[in-house]
Amino acid sequence: MFTDGNEMYVDDNEHDGYLDALHPGRAADPRDPGETFLNEDGFYRWDGMGGHRDTYAGLPVAGFHMLNDHGDPDPSHFAWPLHGSEMYEEADGPGFTAGLEKLLATVDGSGIQAIVVAGISARDAPAVLAANAHRLPRLRSLFLGFIEPDYQISWIQQGDITQVLEAFPRLERLDVRGSEGLHLRPVRHASLKVLRFETGGLPGEVVRALGQCDLPALEHLELWLGVAEYGGDATVNDLEGVLSGTGLPALRRLGLRDSEIQDEVAAAVAAAPVVARLEALSLAMGELSDAGAEALLSGRPLTHLRHLDLHHHFLTAPMAIRIRHALPGVEIDLSEPQEQLGGRYVAVAE
Repeated sequence: MFTDGNEMYVDDNEHDGYLDALHPGRAADPRDPGETFLNEDGFYRWDGMGGHRDTYAGLPVAGFHMLNDHGDPDPSHFAWPLHGSEMYEEADGPGFTAGLEKLLATVDGSGIQAIVVAGISARDAPAVLAANAHRLPRLRSLFLGFIEPDYQISWIQQGDITQVLEAFPRLERLDVRGSEGLHLRPVRHASLKVLRFETGGLPGEVVRALGQCDLPALEHLELWLGVAEYGGDATVNDLEGVLSGTGLPALRRLGLRDSEIQDEVAAAVAAAPVVARLEALSLAMGELSDAGAEALLSGRPLTHLRHLDLHHHFLTAPMAIRIRHALPGVEIDLSEPQEQLGGRYVAVAE
């Protein structure tokens, strides 16, 4: 098999069914992250064609110009941007405090349900938001690192996100983009339903802490594990708490994505107790090869899944066909097959 641009060709000695085993193409998915696993480029597009730069948690991201254009808006109808500084690189605690005061002078904080922390640094935003939790009693969704695609994901600064989980017990969704400086302590949170980490390298200590958390309402967990070069030093042993499912009784969608050890992750998932109650599983964006796929097919049954996402993979044509045949009732995404001539690589790193 070889590729030329966007076209795929299969050698005559390869099974004609290979093309049928691949997803016929990736159309823009209208669902919001948290409802499904989206392709990585959906988060960095400028054109609005299926991207999520201009929406969050199903809400349009507001601009301060809206007061002039639309009068006094209903705060619950928008996701509100919080900036720490005009110069994103210099965002700090005082900057976020000033930004929050500006936001709360613009709209009634008691009605705000969603906030996106914009800019290349969200490091001090959790502390500032936690200190002002009483002024944001209806906050349900928070995105830390809502940065435009001009910046590499590895540049985005984060801090201790435990603070927002402790300060907002009714928070239902938390998205984190970037992992430089990221910290998490084991915590119990009764309301969180969606937790997503988009990183080029997720620290092992964060993964271990997550496995020790008690999140009884969590339905969607998504980890972009990344590569060691950018801080992604998590091992399959670090995933043990997550894969046991002990603190995640409501989990239905699990994404362990973008990993340079994707074969090892797949083998661990194949034996994981949590798999039996999943509706959707994503092992996409990483260096998945036939070895990892073989482990999946030899492990716990996956026929109960509604969706299996393996896009951006390094599978051979026969293995892709085997997966289709083994899971006939499962929607499987095998798009974006990668060539192995230059070595394997993840979809998102730097």
